[in-house]
Order: sequence, then C-alpha cells, then structure tokens
Amino acid sequence: MKLRDFYKAAVAAGMAADPRGKEGVQEWLELRRKKYEGLKGDAKEYFDTESLENPFGDTRILNGTGDEDIRRVLVGIDIDAGEVVLADRLRERGQKVDLVLAHHPSGRALGNLHEVMGMQADILAAFGVPISAAEDLMDSRAKEVERRLMPGNHTRASDAARLLGIPLMCTHTPADNHVHRFLQESVDREKPRRLGDVVDLLQAIPEYQEGARQGAGPRILLGDRDRKAGKVLVSMTGGTSGNKKLLENLASSGVNTLVEMHMSDEHRDEAKKFHVNVIIAGHIASDTIGMNLMLDSIVRAAGHPIEVIDCSGFVRYSRLATARSGKSTGKPRTRR
Repeated sequence: MKLRDFYKAAVAAGMAADPRGKEGVQEWLELRRKKYEGLKGDAKEYFDTESLENPFGDTRILNGTGDEDIRRVLVGIDIDAGEVVLADRLRERGQKVDLVLAHHPSGRALGNLHEVMGMQADILAAFGVPISAAEDLMDSRAKEVERRLMPGNHTRASDAARLLGIPLMCTHTPADNHVHRFLQESVDREKPRRLGDVVDLLQAIPEYQEGARQGAGPRILLGDRDRKAGKVLVSMTGGTSGNKKLLENLASSGVNTLVEMHMSDEHRDEAKKFHVNVIIAGHIASDTIGMNLMLDSIVRAAGHPIEVIDCSGFVRYSRLATARSGKSTGKPRTRR
C-alpha cells in the first residue's frame, strides 16, 4: 500500500465514522470549495487545498512523497523528534520502519486543529442543544484554541523526519470519530442504568483494561456508582475540549451523564454546577481505541496485513475477525 493510499484510506475511514453523517461532511466540503473559489491573490495561494477533499485539518502527511510502500508502521499517540529518532534506530538494527504514524497532530495539522472543532456543534445539536447556541459558543472556543496554538513550534517532529528521510503522518479526528461512534453505539445498545454500569461497560474493553493497569483507567469524576445514568452523551471527537458554557445547555437539553476522555477543572466545576454526571474514560486508552479501529479500516482497504510496532502509549489490538474462527487477529500486549 502506497503512503498516499494509506492517507486516503484513513481520511475515508474518518468520514465514514463522522458523527455529522455523509451529508454533513459533504456540506462542510462544499463550503470550503466556495470559500476557496472566492479568494484572490496571496489568500488563495496559501489556502490549504487538501481541505477541499479532506475535512480533517488535523490529519496530514507531514513528511513523504506519497510513493513509499507501507508494510511496517511505528504507531504512537504522541510523536515528537524522539520517536522519529527511535524509528531510525530501529532501522539501524534491521527492523525497517516504512512510516511513523502519530495520533496527536503536529506541523500544519496542529496549526489547523481549531478547524475541526465546529463539528462539536452538530453533535450537541443532535442531543437537543439549539444549533445557534452551539455554533456561537464553539466558534468562540475554536478561536481561543487557535490563539493558544499560534506561538507553538509545530514542526519539530516533521523536521526530524525530513532530516532522517522517514515518512511521517498524523491522524487525529479520523481516529477520534471511530472511538466516539464505537462508545456511543455501545452505550445506546447496552442502555446502562447507573454510572457504575457505564464504568463496567468501559472496563470490559481491552484498551481500558490496559489503561487501568497503567493507573489511567475509567473513573467517575462527578457522581457515584449508584446514581442513575439517564441520558448519556459520549464526547470524544472534534479537536479538543469545547466551551464550558455549553454544559448548561446540555443539562437543559436533558443530558444527565457525560463520558469524556479528559476534563479540566474549569469544565468539571461547570458540570457540577448544573448537576451533570461525568465519567472520565481515559485519554490515552480512548485514543488507542480510535487508532485501532481506524487501522483496522486501513488494513481492510489495503487488502494485506500491515505490521504495527506500538510505542508512545499506543497498544495495538485488532478487531478484524478471521473468516474461519471469527476471533480477533490480535490482542493487546500487557505492559508492566
């Protein structure tokens, strides 16, 4: 599988799992096309034309021509220069690495992170929050995130990859879309009655079991095991944490429990004010689920196995089933 095809498969998988649905994604792409066509001069020259086909600004090939053959990938949740050097050392030891794949974005993809946050408004609207309030408050939060990221040195990992001649890529929202859909569908199907039931549901998932072994498993942040879960919203995609003011709107719309990767103290205080239960599933474990599901989609598209070397918090677990046994083709590697 060529690198460009690996990239296209990741984007396609992310679009298929997008909570906005096919029509919502296509509507966003059409708005980008109209914006591009209306630009002139330098504004058009520096426009990110990849966004005309890829709705995820935080997912990009950061180094590579696209022609590279991909059969073995070093995958990590966070990739910086150190992990790129690790890939080079593995190559020196005879373990060829065709691609370094990060979950969290860097380079231009990090600078574009705020662009994906608008999708949170659509998720909230589906749970009863007025779209006008959701869009207004998410817009202000996205601008805040953009300002916060502006001073950063975004190209450290991609510069290291360029100097060492190692392809580098990041897939943020496509993976987050997968874990968001997977957990929301699980909650909707199982209908957990109490917060403890939600935690038990999460704890049955291998990636969260690994998270628990590392001291970062699912836990109740607000509420207790015996409280009724009520209406549960899984919030795990859309760049980064949304506007804390939206917690009042969520409570008013009837959401009783939030399942999040992580939550700041400011957001926690706001949730407590409006009596919203909060369960923290675990950041790295949740990201790992999303990356595993996305990688399964890429392997299906490739039509051949892709060897994964896991690092930087990621543990490979494949949910692809063999035709004969129906069993998973892989299982998580226990870390001590």
